[in-house]
Amino acid sequence: MTTVLCFGDSNTWGYSPDLPRRYYENERWPMLLQQHLSPHYRIIEEGQNSRTTTLEDPYAPGKKGLNYLLPCLESHHPDLVVILLGTNDLKSRFSVTASDISKGAARLVEVVQKFEHAFMKTPPQVLLVSPAWVFESSTTMEGFTGAEEKSKQLAHYYQLRSQELGCHFLDAATFIKPCAKEGIHWPADQHKKFAQTLSELVPKLMT
Repeated sequence: MTTVLCFGDSNTWGYSPDLPRRYYENERWPMLLQQHLSPHYRIIEEGQNSRTTTLEDPYAPGKKGLNYLLPCLESHHPDLVVILLGTNDLKSRFSVTASDISKGAARLVEVVQKFEHAFMKTPPQVLLVSPAWVFESSTTMEGFTGAEEKSKQLAHYYQLRSQELGCHFLDAATFIKPCAKEGIHWPADQHKKFAQTLSELVPKLMT
């Protein structure tokens, strides 16, 4: 059994930009990925709304991804960790550059790569995903001033960090678009597209 841990924010959790509810399991990309892959794969959904990489949010405690990642690894012993974080680091309250955001993501990669347990022969592999762009197109984007341009710089720096650390890399912005009106969260069809892309990629990474 190959265990894949999907460690992300609201776009992993299943936040809908246009429905008054969370996407159902059969609409969210982690569980869609489970459907696409063979029964030999086990997908762990680990999304949290407003989760950051390493930043402590003064208005929303408990969102720092770095604090939760190690306990999560110890709980699930994954073979592959998909890290899809950085969108919330774009919030203007943090005042960090795209390069700094990538370094936060790299810190998470390092935690996974250094994870050791007697029951595991090797640490998990990592797929570092650079987030889709955000659009400053709506009043719902409060707190994301300047985020659109900064989001377009993330892939460059995420790829540099993945090369430095020797982990796998995927640029979600090349094929995923958030809701044009809301600007941050993915429509249901984008969850399908992301799951389909990962279903083709993950088996190649695990060979």
